[in-house]
Amino acid sequence: MPDMTSGNDMEFANKTYEGFTSFVKWGTIVSAIVTIFVVMLIAS
Repeated sequence: MPDMTSGNDMEFANKTYEGFTSFVKWGTIVSAIVTIFVVMLIAS
């Protein structure tokens, strides 16, 4: 089993995690905007 604490693996893991958290953050914001838009459409 490879050693996951080497510098290159940690750099790759950190980049992957940053990409994932960025995707989740923007996905949440977009979902909230779409939800508000749909609720306003239904309410009018």
